[in-house]
Formats: sequence, C-alpha cells, structure tokens
Amino acid sequence: MLATLTIHLHIPACTSLKEKRGRIKPLISRLHREFNVSVAELDLQDKWDEAIIACAMIGNERGHLESALQNVAKWVEGNWTDGDVWDTKIEVDR
Repeated sequence: MLATLTIHLHIPACTSLKEKRGRIKPLISRLHREFNVSVAELDLQDKWDEAIIACAMIGNERGHLESALQNVAKWVEGNWTDGDVWDTKIEVDR
C-alpha cells in the first residue's frame, strides 16, 4: 500500500521565493530524517507565502501507515514555527 500526507502551508512573512525555499527545505529535511518518509514540495512553487508538501510511505498495514502519517502531521502542526498549517490530508491506496 502507498500512503500520502499532503500538507498545505502558509508562510506569512515571506517576501521572496528564495526566502520560502530557505524555510521549506529544513522542514523537508527534518521530516525525512525524523520520520523516514519521502518528502517533496508538490505545488504552489511560484507563490511566496504558500506551499504544498507531500510525504509518502509504503507498507503492508493500512493502520500503521495512517498512524505514522498522523504523527508527521501532528509534529508539523506543533513544531514548525515558520508558518501555519492550513490543511492536511491523508490518503491510502492499495
């Protein structure tokens, strides 16, 4: 099974794409390192104050995948201080 977590981020005081990258890249690296998930910025690359990132995991137990990605979402909401989490969405496909 493939599970994905999509996170819509708001970065309020961002004034350039370079500054946005400087705030998003450490988050992406930390999620990959801490949670062993694949992470990438998927959408809104041209907007200064918003980003959509996705985390992906592969496994054979739906419950484990959902739980692990919920932990990632909670961590981002509680620990990422460069902006706000506007929305999260978890999907599991067979």
